[in-house]
Amino acid sequence: MDYKKLKFETRQIHAGLNAQEPTGSRGVAIYPTSAYRFKDCEYAANLFELSEAGNIYTRLQNPTTTNYEERIAALYGGVAAVATSSGMSAIVTALTCLASEGENIVASPLLYGGTYNLFRCTLRRLGIEIRIAPTTDPADFARLIDDKTRAVYAESMGNPTCEVPDIEKLGEIAHKAGVPLVIDNTFGAAGYLCNPFDWGADIIVDSATKWINGHGTAMGGIIVDGGTFDWGNGKFPNIDGPSEGYHGLNLYKAFGNMAFAVKCRVDGLRDLGTCPSPFDTYLMMIGLETLSLRVRHEVESTRRLAEYLRDHKAVKTVSYVGFEEHPSHKNAAKYFRFDGCGPVLNVELVGDVDTTAKFVESLELAAHMTMIGDSITVVTHPASTTHKQLSEADMAKAGVTPTLLRISPGLENIEDIIADFEQAFAKALK
Repeated sequence: MDYKKLKFETRQIHAGLNAQEPTGSRGVAIYPTSAYRFKDCEYAANLFELSEAGNIYTRLQNPTTTNYEERIAALYGGVAAVATSSGMSAIVTALTCLASEGENIVASPLLYGGTYNLFRCTLRRLGIEIRIAPTTDPADFARLIDDKTRAVYAESMGNPTCEVPDIEKLGEIAHKAGVPLVIDNTFGAAGYLCNPFDWGADIIVDSATKWINGHGTAMGGIIVDGGTFDWGNGKFPNIDGPSEGYHGLNLYKAFGNMAFAVKCRVDGLRDLGTCPSPFDTYLMMIGLETLSLRVRHEVESTRRLAEYLRDHKAVKTVSYVGFEEHPSHKNAAKYFRFDGCGPVLNVELVGDVDTTAKFVESLELAAHMTMIGDSITVVTHPASTTHKQLSEADMAKAGVTPTLLRISPGLENIEDIIADFEQAFAKALK
């Protein structure tokens, strides 16, 4: 079926299902297996030399996971998707398939704390330089690009600042340099709120743990190949060149516009072992069926909560892209549905770290966790959790202050959450 003809809400249910499934099962089966029987030695040899499609080992692929990957690719309109064990493993797998020792990636300064540490510490130890732009101005990215740059990287909506970069201009800058634009689209809800492919991105990574799953029951990440980048431009011999691991096979010549996704699977998953559990990808499939319904409710709740907090005496500032005064509102309105009214907001409370902690600890319905996109409302204190490992200077660059709270409304009635905030404020102020 040509899923491009279908609306998002239909694709999120039907894509990846096999209408000819022999058992007639409405749902996807879970295949809890590590390995697969080969019908003969020739077939096995063909699988291992990548000349024939099929299942080898669940570290590379699994029938349950394949259904899930097909659904994600259909939602984004990409040529292929590769599921991973977490959002971080998706980033690691994608970037190490793009850059090698001595090469660099130019990245946004507004990043999730775990991504920031991956860039500053782990990838640096592997010899891959991450050049963090001083601002999200595309011109600042352009000044850092040289002949050793292998990608431009940004988040569609920064975590936790919710700042939205100019994705289209970043794509133009990346393509002028002959490198792909990689976007972490976790806040874009699997393309429902934002689809960076529509604006020039070539590769998308996503923490499926968040809105894709939607219920806090599984970990997962996803890499989506848009199929638009020219891997034969001379900058990527690891894709358009002889592969050491497959007897000199040229992935670009063999797989065309799906070459990057294949690279992530046959080299990335094989060597890094970043594969997901088939049970987790089954849970992702279930979560996807209600994604649009959940996200619409959460976006509406976020606006209502932002309006309430903006007028509260215990709140110093409210950072919400749905407000016209937000510095990213124009970009958010351009790249995100619902006039840029995102599903997360940030507030700075009056007081200090201690009063902020008192407020968080006084909440009864909203949960204090390092999570977003869950079915329950989550309040996170980045300075003591997601960005705790950063220096004060790096926290400041990432937009994290001592009294900053990141709030991700869930599926509750928002009036109950507001009442919960009221009683917590009363205790904290007292």
